[in-house]
Amino acid sequence: MQHFLVMVNYLIPAEQLGDALTEHRAFLQTGYDAGLLLMSGPRSPRTGGLVVARAESLAEIQSFFKDDPYQVKGLATYEFIPFDPVKRQPFLEDWVNPAQ
Repeated sequence: MQHFLVMVNYLIPAEQLGDALTEHRAFLQTGYDAGLLLMSGPRSPRTGGLVVARAESLAEIQSFFKDDPYQVKGLATYEFIPFDPVKRQPFLEDWVNPAQ
């Protein structure tokens, strides 16, 4: 399992996201339900958002985010930063190293 910090960068002011924000959050829920996402939220100031994610590969997580309403509507760009969570809180162990 690989881990990623996904940086979402808005192409418009956050105040102009409108209904896309609700759609985006519903989309993210599908990632939580599938076990791909650990946490997400807006950056401060609201120029985009951050997501902590995991997937079998970079291609898999990129494929997931291609269906994000922000991506579909051309409202944001994405940067996928792989990382190795060698230090972490013990309660995250099952998420970092899921049973096969």
